[in-house]
Amino acid sequence: MILDVDGVMFNYRSAPVIRDITFSLRAHQILAILGPNGVGKTTLLKCMNAILQPKSGSVLVEGADLLTSDRMEIARKVGYVPQRSEAGRMTVFDAILLGRRPHIRWDVTDADIRIVEAAIRMLSLEDLTLRYIDEMSGGELQKVSIARALVQEPRVLLLDEPTSSLDLKNQLEILGIVRRVTTDHNVAAVMTMHDLNMALRYADRFILLKDGVIHAAGSPDVVTPETIEAVYGVLVTVERYNGFRFVVPLATEGT
Repeated sequence: MILDVDGVMFNYRSAPVIRDITFSLRAHQILAILGPNGVGKTTLLKCMNAILQPKSGSVLVEGADLLTSDRMEIARKVGYVPQRSEAGRMTVFDAILLGRRPHIRWDVTDADIRIVEAAIRMLSLEDLTLRYIDEMSGGELQKVSIARALVQEPRVLLLDEPTSSLDLKNQLEILGIVRRVTTDHNVAAVMTMHDLNMALRYADRFILLKDGVIHAAGSPDVVTPETIEAVYGVLVTVERYNGFRFVVPLATEGT
């Protein structure tokens, strides 16, 4: 396993937010963390990156406990893409180069530049290299954030709502990039998501949170009408079309 999360618990002002979160993930796998607003999805992601310090539990990446590691060591193992990235006055190239900071000792090397250029090519950002990031669209900025995380050469990518506020084309493109990165770079990815159908299209593993605990976890087979009703309080049917599973809400009175 590349990632092992065991018994993670986090309290906010003594009230538990998430409790006893335990799961493992292999390289090349994408895990979607699902659940309604306020259930603890982003909190869990921040605990995994030690942005928040859990009350108990461990987060191991290839056997190293991130919760006892320093920030630079964590950044060499985990790339984090938040929901919203700060759009400061810097170029795309410089913003991506910042991701190399955990590996730079004295000065930027030719190897650092080559890694940045490779990430720019992978995310098709060549024509935007000298564009200022505060002039970019949401989809373009999300690509820059992923590229910056990628040049850290992490073993695990954590993405908080990577398709939030993006149009359909950009959603498909961003999630396709995440799929390709996990395959080509031998890493694992964990994404918090609201869109169940996008999650079913791109993720291999699933965790559905309810009241801060794991209600269901496993393959796409755990995303059932019964599970969705229990977690979201919504009646749905789960259908299959063209090789994909998708969720269809059922009409209720007044809708």
